[in-house]
Amino acid sequence: MSDPKTQRRPELDALRGLFLVWMTFTHMPTHFSDFVNQPVGFVSSAEGFVFLSAMLVGTVYLREAMEDVSGVIVKLWRRTLKIYGYHLLMLAFAFTVAALFAEKTHRAAIYNLINFYLAHPKTAIIGGVLLIYCPPLLDILPMYVLFMFLTPIALALGVRYGWRWVLGGSAMLWIAAQFGLRELVHSWVVRITHLQIPLQETGAFNLFAWQGVWIAGLWLGVKSAQGEMPLKRVPRYVVVVCGVVCVFFLAVRHHWLGPVLTQESLGIGLDKWQIGPMRVVNLAAFLIVGYWMRRYLVKLISVEPFLTLGKASLQVFCAHVFFVFVGLALLYEDVPQLHGARAYGMLSLTFAGLMLVAMREVRLRREAKAAATAAKNAATVAESAS
Repeated sequence: MSDPKTQRRPELDALRGLFLVWMTFTHMPTHFSDFVNQPVGFVSSAEGFVFLSAMLVGTVYLREAMEDVSGVIVKLWRRTLKIYGYHLLMLAFAFTVAALFAEKTHRAAIYNLINFYLAHPKTAIIGGVLLIYCPPLLDILPMYVLFMFLTPIALALGVRYGWRWVLGGSAMLWIAAQFGLRELVHSWVVRITHLQIPLQETGAFNLFAWQGVWIAGLWLGVKSAQGEMPLKRVPRYVVVVCGVVCVFFLAVRHHWLGPVLTQESLGIGLDKWQIGPMRVVNLAAFLIVGYWMRRYLVKLISVEPFLTLGKASLQVFCAHVFFVFVGLALLYEDVPQLHGARAYGMLSLTFAGLMLVAMREVRLRREAKAAATAAKNAATVAESAS
């Protein structure tokens, strides 16, 4: 196995920034959400964000995993703890500020997000801390925490025994997810913890299916860092076939093929939360075509604000949830979306806030890196002088 020198790739940060912008437009209750909700086939911002996050982890931590597995485990678990801390902060916001607003105003848009907490606060708090109860909008971070926590195991197995075992295990989990593994595990968790949390309150994502997105990104990140990107070996005729598949799913998404071939008629096969079989084909086809067009896409997206937003993706994600809560709080009666000046004003405020959060985080990291370098240089000079 080669031992390449790995480094963070700005184009992946830019892509992650793009997906964060896409996610914000999707979640914010304005008419723009209708246009950005899976506009290109059946690919969502959540899938792109999770996949690219895993790819970055594989790219950045490969070399260290080859040299010092235990050191990588410590670093990744420290990162996991940091993400878990942000998850607790988001829960604290939802269970205090958002809950108080929902109780006083009974605005349906906010109330429905945390109605289980309002009815069963003690169970919700314990379940939230244990990553079992995951209210809408707050269910990505728990998934991220679990995947990051288990990533050292996948890296260690991949480095020591080969990635075919990791990919095979991931595929088996995905298959089991299609046949009710989540429901079975949920019943075990309820029985063991005695926390009566309904399945629908554990988050929209079927983790046993979505781990496939994470493992695929992790594997491709590792192979890319090794200079062995599998997508490079895809024959041209396969790329053409994938292009046809992409057009087909694009047509299904926008109802161009009549009432027989629609998202509704294909049902669970295209389900986002379950990552159904047809959705896997759709995602694979778009991934291959996207990689083939990477020269053009990289030039298009490797610009601001995507670069800065992607570098501070964790903080930006949490900030975007806060602004979405504010947007939902502005809804009244049966109005499902913000319109006119309210919509444009809320979006402007949101993206200005996200950029400020990202710029502050990038500046703090730069200052911390400069301080660490200065301390290292000072130590080197002192050692030489002695």
